[in-house]
Amino acid sequence: MNIIVCIKQVPGTNKVEVDPVTGVLKRDGVDSKMNPYDLYALETALKLKEAHGGTVTVVSMGPPQAKQIITEAFAMGADEGILLSDRKFGGSDVLATSYTLSQGISKLGHMDLILCGKQTTDGDTAQVGPEMAEYLDIPSISNVKKILEITDKSITVEMDMANTVEIAKVEFPCVLAVDKDIYQPRLPSYVKKMATKNNEIKIITFNDLDDQDEKKYGLNGSPTQVQRIFPPEANDHRELWNNTLEDIPEKLFVKIKELKFI
Repeated sequence: MNIIVCIKQVPGTNKVEVDPVTGVLKRDGVDSKMNPYDLYALETALKLKEAHGGTVTVVSMGPPQAKQIITEAFAMGADEGILLSDRKFGGSDVLATSYTLSQGISKLGHMDLILCGKQTTDGDTAQVGPEMAEYLDIPSISNVKKILEITDKSITVEMDMANTVEIAKVEFPCVLAVDKDIYQPRLPSYVKKMATKNNEIKIITFNDLDDQDEKKYGLNGSPTQVQRIFPPEANDHRELWNNTLEDIPEKLFVKIKELKFI
């Protein structure tokens, strides 16, 4: 089974500045880590590899410093690492990111399964996996909490929906966006870290992709842009009422009506 896992480097802190011109996060000089949800996806891939054989390839998009999370993936057990890195990819929104990843993955040849984390901690859109599947013209399932059965041609999974738990069977190749706690991610192995420290990380740039239309990548290919990011205002206003128990309901009703909640 050939498995691809999409991983992303995200800020390791919530104190990140936003570029006032482009509206994107300023990542230079900020402590980074692998997106936590992607750790669940990677662990799922490694479990499947141990049970069914095959290879695990991690794919990331980002600046050269994103190699750090690929070397971490090697230390956990990944076989190959791919980094899509080019200044033309900078400032990508979810649509441009999905398209770029789909273009890069299509260069890797046959795959059976693509795994993603449900969402990222810096974007929280939970859309990259499904949109990437659309571009690759393969089926996708999100909110996967458990893998129930695998055959040569299909995989059956359990999905944690808002009010129900659903079971779906999908044929390979497909994209699965896994939820947290599907498996407990293993720690990187020092032995594997030493054994894989010289592993090649293949770099894919804009010039390597089949579609050379620059309007589909980076800021040029991003129809959505962040206008403003700001911390929520603290509201500690309160009123203390000393009325009798019989008067409180009427006073509360008047207050709620005054605030136009009803």
